[in-house]
Amino acid sequence: MRRIALGLISAACSTVLVATPALADNPHFLFATNTISPTGELTTSFKEVGLGTGTTSVAITLTADTKAVYQCFNNGGNHPKAKNKETVETQEITSADFPVNNGQITGSLTVGPPSKGDFSCPPGQSLFLESVRYSNTRVSDQFGNFKNATPDPISVTLHIPA
Repeated sequence: MRRIALGLISAACSTVLVATPALADNPHFLFATNTISPTGELTTSFKEVGLGTGTTSVAITLTADTKAVYQCFNNGGNHPKAKNKETVETQEITSADFPVNNGQITGSLTVGPPSKGDFSCPPGQSLFLESVRYSNTRVSDQFGNFKNATPDPISVTLHIPA
């Protein structure tokens, strides 16, 4: 009877010792916060915790749906009545590996604004980025965890040479 009891106790202890490290790793994002720079770039700052001690780096990806408006202005600073305007919509994606420190990562990723593509202005006019909007912004890790960033959507009105 003692041998059976000892065997059951040993098995239970082994299960607990093996399961404990797995339970300690619970990766999740605490926050993801969006800001837009004066040049129209989106920067998303984030913190992910629960990565455990066995992970040395984690690939983080930022995705965002973007919309930018480019317009032509004449040398007098006026926007011609003609339809010299281009709206660009795309999805911006960037990734980077971040080192894990004490089971967590604090970092940021930057995207955008989307390129004007082949849009150009006629002679005597200059191209400006007038506005940019980011929506559906999300950070995710290589394990499938993600966090929707806030505020979302986020936009800014600009008037900067493109």
